[in-house]
Amino acid sequence: MHIRETSISGLVEIFPRVFEDDRGVFFESFNKQVFESLGLPTNFVQDNQSFSKKGVVRGLHFQNAPFAQGKLVRVISGVVMDVAVDIRPDSPTFGQHEIFELRGDKNNFAYVPEGFAHGFVALEDSIFSYKCTNVYSKESESGILWNDPDLNIDWGISNPLVSEKDLILPTFKSLFADARIKA
Repeated sequence: MHIRETSISGLVEIFPRVFEDDRGVFFESFNKQVFESLGLPTNFVQDNQSFSKKGVVRGLHFQNAPFAQGKLVRVISGVVMDVAVDIRPDSPTFGQHEIFELRGDKNNFAYVPEGFAHGFVALEDSIFSYKCTNVYSKESESGILWNDPDLNIDWGISNPLVSEKDLILPTFKSLFADARIKA
């Protein structure tokens, strides 16, 4: 495996070593020793999987402490545009985002650390899978409006299908207006 660092500290794209022959494809999607050697977390406690039709937007979601989650995200089949927004008030990249194209046929994945809001849009019908460093907690869940104009994320799609819950999420500014003052 090798990783590609991004402009946002802690947020990385991961490329496994893929073995392909006449039978198909094999790769390790997680190996504790390799992850440790790359400085990545290995304390995953929950796996989640979703299917999204083309045009579905999910996010931008996160959990507050003490149930904040790091996520190892990948696409089993299909293609998604994956988005991570830095919501760490003390970070020099606070409020900035990074975009990954995660593809089932490319077998790439990303690690989104605690302190990030996360979401994606399915560019094709897609099966999305992710490991979490903490369990889901309804009381700790939060999010940011997916099309918040201040974040200026180009989702690359018009007329997405978005859940009612995600349509009423607050804006970045309303959640973090005085975060820098408190930090």
